[in-house]
Amino acid sequence: MSREKTYNFSAGPSALPTEVLATAANELLDFRSTGMSVMEMSHRSSAFLSIFNETKADLKEILNVPDTHEILFLQGGASSQFSMVPLNLMAPDECADYAVTGNFAKIAAKEAGKYGTVNIAADTSYCNHTRIPTQDELKLNPDAKYFYYCGNNTIFGTEWHYIPEVSVPLVTDMSSDILTKPLDVSKFGIIFAGAQKNLAPAGVTLVVIDKSLAGHEQAVTPLMMSYQTMINKDSMYNTPPCYNIYMLGLMLKWIEARGGLEAMDALRHEKSALLYNYLDESKFFIPCAEKEARSFMNVTFNTGDADKDAAFCKAAAAAGFVNLKGHRLVGGMRASIYNAVPMQAVEALVEFMKDYEVKNRV
Repeated sequence: MSREKTYNFSAGPSALPTEVLATAANELLDFRSTGMSVMEMSHRSSAFLSIFNETKADLKEILNVPDTHEILFLQGGASSQFSMVPLNLMAPDECADYAVTGNFAKIAAKEAGKYGTVNIAADTSYCNHTRIPTQDELKLNPDAKYFYYCGNNTIFGTEWHYIPEVSVPLVTDMSSDILTKPLDVSKFGIIFAGAQKNLAPAGVTLVVIDKSLAGHEQAVTPLMMSYQTMINKDSMYNTPPCYNIYMLGLMLKWIEARGGLEAMDALRHEKSALLYNYLDESKFFIPCAEKEARSFMNVTFNTGDADKDAAFCKAAAAAGFVNLKGHRLVGGMRASIYNAVPMQAVEALVEFMKDYEVKNRV
């Protein structure tokens, strides 16, 4: 099946814009007359440093990152930050608040418990993570060193539509909703995101950190997991994920050319509204997340019958709608509609689902 006839709704690694891939393909063998691919360059070379510095500057501009914060391009995915955050932000005899609203926040809280005390400020496992706690429901520890939450839950299809008000540094995993909306970075101590959704191909991990939080890591902190080390070396203590930083730069140019984060914000509302409005009217498909907590990025739904879910996914894939199968923890279906998924793809999916419902509803 051709690319033109395929609609990719993968939760990650996810769809990339055709224009970005075409540029990367065109520059693959010879980047701007250097005679080298970006994959062959020394990370210390002037050719790569121009890519690195331009990408960092573009990200600083598009996210409006204040001078109080540093941008880091690391490795290890978002999961590496589950350890790096507590190692750098609290001592073994200190504690941190964690809101557990999905699988990855749960893993992060468990990991943090190895390095200090974790206070579960909220836990929505009782409803299978179909909602987000309100501000009033957060049970905060006055002695906490930071408050941790995952902004968008890819597996369960929920999203925080407010920024928690706390008196300690906010730490948030924005792996699946970074670069989809304007953001006041100054409100956060640490923002991190694993690339494979809205940023770039898997391989680079973005960290935006308030520099005042660095330099206080526990004595046992591995060298490569010290924020201060990475700040001092501008992400280059060792060889960074060079090609993925280059791809991130192309993605930033693509977003800027389409109106920036304001345009991405409008697009995510338009795409998700089209799909949710149909699901709310459907007599065949059932949306999973509560309305007030629905994700703009990951739309989860099912039929209420595992066999029917499987049959739908099979039929959809045959028609060109790929990667709609839900996560193994919850089953059902999931349509991930990140920045690079065009409105056309969502429109086509809704039409397919309407036709499928007519033909299969008993």
